[in-house]
Amino acid sequence: MPFTPSRPLRTLVLFLVAVATLLAGPFARPAFAAAQITSYTVAATIAADGALHVKATIAPDAAGGDLVQRFATSEETTGNRSYAFTLSDVRATRGGVDAGASVAQQPDAAVVTIPLTSAEPVVLEYTVRGAAFDNGDGTTVTWRLLQGLNLPVETFEATVKAPALFTMIDCAAGSATSPGACGWYRGGTHDAPDPTFHDGPRRAGDVVQVTLRFAAGSVSPNAVLTHHWTLDRALSLAPLPLGLAALLAIGGLLGLVFLSRRLRREPSPDLTPTIVGTFRPVGPGRSEFEVSDDVRPGQVGTLIDGRADPVDVTATVVDLAVHGSLLIRELPRGRFAQGDWELHLRHDNPRPLRPFELTLLAALQPHDGAPARVSELAGRIGGILPRLQGELYDDVVASGWFARRPDVRKNAFAVATWVGLGVAVVAAGLLIAFTEFGLLGLVLVALAAGFGWVIQDVPARTQAGVKVLTGLDILRGQLLTQPTDEIPPAKAEAELSEVLPYAIVLGGLGRWLDGLAATDDDPDPDETDLSWYHGPQGWQLSDLPESLRHFITTVEGRLLER
Repeated sequence: MPFTPSRPLRTLVLFLVAVATLLAGPFARPAFAAAQITSYTVAATIAADGALHVKATIAPDAAGGDLVQRFATSEETTGNRSYAFTLSDVRATRGGVDAGASVAQQPDAAVVTIPLTSAEPVVLEYTVRGAAFDNGDGTTVTWRLLQGLNLPVETFEATVKAPALFTMIDCAAGSATSPGACGWYRGGTHDAPDPTFHDGPRRAGDVVQVTLRFAAGSVSPNAVLTHHWTLDRALSLAPLPLGLAALLAIGGLLGLVFLSRRLRREPSPDLTPTIVGTFRPVGPGRSEFEVSDDVRPGQVGTLIDGRADPVDVTATVVDLAVHGSLLIRELPRGRFAQGDWELHLRHDNPRPLRPFELTLLAALQPHDGAPARVSELAGRIGGILPRLQGELYDDVVASGWFARRPDVRKNAFAVATWVGLGVAVVAAGLLIAFTEFGLLGLVLVALAAGFGWVIQDVPARTQAGVKVLTGLDILRGQLLTQPTDEIPPAKAEAELSEVLPYAIVLGGLGRWLDGLAATDDDPDPDETDLSWYHGPQGWQLSDLPESLRHFITTVEGRLLER
């Protein structure tokens, strides 16, 4: 007896079938959707300007689904470069009626989507520019007439018309990454003047690339080559960028050397330098220090480096004290207290004072009857320090040592330095961002920095300034080598004190302080033995080296606090 399912069982089976159909529906390919393209037939025309006009007749095997073709608009080549292609005038028709195609532009492709509402062939037309390449002795036109199709192709046919006879023909087909030879291609003969290409079958995504070469002047090249930025490319070591950077570096260095020598070039002094100070022999093993009243320690420091520094102001304070315009009195110091000094004005200086010395003394005038203290220098001198420095600059110009104030010249050079460096940085940025000559830009920045270093050198001095500078070199050598115990004992304290301000700016201060301290030949306190420096109770002359070093360091620090 045949098996007959019961009514409940039949109902359950029908229910399960219905559910399976509903669940599978969205994922199942419609039975009537196109499965392949039976023929892909192309009629292409190459214009004289290199534009390629393509008309492709695409015949699906059935209706249903979408025909999607992806045209690459970028092709990588060597040297971090790529060729760019432009698709225009894209349209699709079916039976002479618009087929409803849509074009989606992606960064490196144009994707054409055509709904296959019927099995009637679709005509896809477009124009591509950028496929005509200049090969030196002519123009090569190459394009993948079949590419990026979402369906396999049974048969591919293409015919290309051109404005002139071609000199070379080629065709490649297969995988997009490594195509081989086409089925067959021909053209240029009497019975087949136009190049014709045949291939198939092809899988979805395969390509057919046709190539034609023309003599120079037949077809204009229109390829667009785009360079991609990479650090390797920007700082290319190729012969041309590297060679230009090397030539610029060598030429720039030679120029900087020439400029440095030119800026440092000063009038050659005659055989007789201007003697600023010397130790004049007065007997066997005895000498006295003589110094020109026209050259003050503050001027010396400014002449040497072209700058009026805090050390020049400090040397001026000590010099004014040694010559009777100031009394430096060291105050008692507690165990943890910072040292301090009072600066008392005096009027025992027989020399005429210079404007910068008068300005300095005016800033040290007593306030409310109290003398100035070193701890107050930042407030007292900080405000007038630019004026004091300016008067020092004016003084060295008035003395004939500089033709122009060194600070004015250096300020002009500083502006030129920053402008030059800014221009070099901008130029380097542009070269690195848009070219392969980044090394050239880096060399420009280095040369601009070198230019700034060179022009900040000591400003050129006059003939008189060079002669004084030569005399100071002689004095510096004496300060570093002259025995400190040859001064006659009767004049030792006065003359050794007179040496100290010059030793502050020229060098050798320590040995002259030790020489002055060595004149103390008794254990008695020496708080007021020196006319220009008084110490606290119990202070001895042997304490002077440490006291004056501390004084100089503190004064310079206070001046820098401004």
